[in-house]
Amino acid sequence: MPPTDLEALRGAVRGPVEETAAARERAGRDGSHLNGRPRAVLAPRDVDDVVAAVAWARSTGIPLVPRGGGTSLDGESVPADGAVVVDLSGWRTIREVSALERWARVEPGVVNLDLQHALAPHRMFFPPNPGSWATSTIGGHVGTNASGPRSFRYGPTRAWVRALEVVLGTGERARLGSIAPKRSVGPELGELLVGSEGTLGIVTEVTVRLAPRPAVRWGAVVPVPPGARLGALAGRLAAAPGTGLSALEFVDAACARALVTGRGVDWPADGPLVLLEIEADDPADADARLGRVAAVLRAAGVPGIARRYDDADRLWSERGASGIVLDEQYGERIREDVAVPLPAVDALAAAIDGIARAEGVPVYTFGHLGEGSLHPNFVVDPTSPPADRIRSALYDAALGLGGTISGEHGVGRVKRPFVARELGPTGVRLLRAMKAACDPDGILNPGKLYPP
Repeated sequence: MPPTDLEALRGAVRGPVEETAAARERAGRDGSHLNGRPRAVLAPRDVDDVVAAVAWARSTGIPLVPRGGGTSLDGESVPADGAVVVDLSGWRTIREVSALERWARVEPGVVNLDLQHALAPHRMFFPPNPGSWATSTIGGHVGTNASGPRSFRYGPTRAWVRALEVVLGTGERARLGSIAPKRSVGPELGELLVGSEGTLGIVTEVTVRLAPRPAVRWGAVVPVPPGARLGALAGRLAAAPGTGLSALEFVDAACARALVTGRGVDWPADGPLVLLEIEADDPADADARLGRVAAVLRAAGVPGIARRYDDADRLWSERGASGIVLDEQYGERIREDVAVPLPAVDALAAAIDGIARAEGVPVYTFGHLGEGSLHPNFVVDPTSPPADRIRSALYDAALGLGGTISGEHGVGRVKRPFVARELGPTGVRLLRAMKAACDPDGILNPGKLYPP
C-alpha cells in the first residue's frame, strides 16, 4: 500500500491508525490456526470514522475487516493481506438498559460477561453464552450468530437481536430492526446481518433482547452407560415436562479423561458424560426439577447424577477448559462444528469416530447434545492434507444426515470452500445477491463466507 493511501485515511478519521508490528500481528489472527498480514489497524472513534473509512476503502479498493474480541474459530476475523482492520474492541459502552421492555442497547465491543454483570442488578440476562463468553464481544456474536450451552432453551444470537445500527459497504448508515416487541414490515432486514461475518456492513450498535434472570441455576454431571442412544436420551429429556432444562450438553470419554487428568475436575472419567443445567425459582424448586430429570434418566436406563453444581456457570467453566487442556497436550488440532437433527446424532458420532480411525488420529468430541451439535477436535495439523480430508468427510457426513457444516462457529475462511455443498446454486446466488446489494465494491472482509 503506498504511504499516501494511509495518510489519506489518517486525514479522514479521528481515531488512530496503527502500523506497528505488534498491532498488526495481534489483529492478524483469531482463534483459528490462520494468520493474516494487515497493513494497518484503525480504532475508529465514532460512527463518522467508520463512514469515512468505508468511503476511503471504496475509493482506494483497500479492504476493511471489522474485528471485536478475535475469538472466531474459522478465520472470520483474520484479515486479507494488505487490508486495514477496523478494531471495535474499544467500543464497550452499554448505552441503555430497559428492564421493563427487556432490551439493552450496547456498542459492539461490549464483552458478553461484562454485559451479564451489568444486567444482574436488573435481574435480567442475555442468553447466548458461547464458550468464549469471557472475552468475545456482542458484535462478534452478531457476526457469527454465536450460541452456547443455553441455546438449547433460548436459541442462538439471531433470536436475541432486536435492532442493529450499521454502516453498509456502500457507506450508508442504516438502522435495521426495531425495539417494538413485534412488527410485520416485510422480511426482517436486520437478520441478514446476523451471521454475515462483517461482509455486508460494520455494526456500530446492537439492541439485544433480554430474559429474566433465573433465581437458581444448577448444573449436573450424568455418566452415560456404554451403548446408550444419545439422541433418544436427549429427546426424552427435552420432552419431559417440569424439568427446567436450559442446557443439555455432551462430553465424550476422551474429553472427560483429559479434563480429569489435566484439570482435576471431579467427574467420572471412564465413559461419556451428559451435562445439564436446570433453572428454577428457588433451591426447593430446583431440587424437585432435578428429581424429575433423575426419573427420566432412570427410565432411560441411566443410573443417575454423579455430581451437582449449585452454580451452573462453574460447570461450564470446567467444561470450557477442555480446549485449554487439548492445547497443552497437543497444540495443533482441528476444532470443528457440525450439527444434525437430533435422531441422527448417534450416526454423526459414529461417523466422527470412523473418520478419526480412517486417518489414524485421536479425536475428542463435545458439544450441544440437545441441538444435535457436536464439536469434534481432531488432533492433526490443520494445514495438512489429512486435515483437508477430515473436513471434507465430516461435512459430507453431516450433510448426508440432513445437517449443516456449521452449527454455531460460522464459515469464515476455513469452511468457505464447502458452503456451496450446503446451499446449492440457488442459495449461493441469493447469498451473493445480498453481498452485491450491501457491499457492491467487495471491500468488506473479502475471502470469507461466499464460495470462491
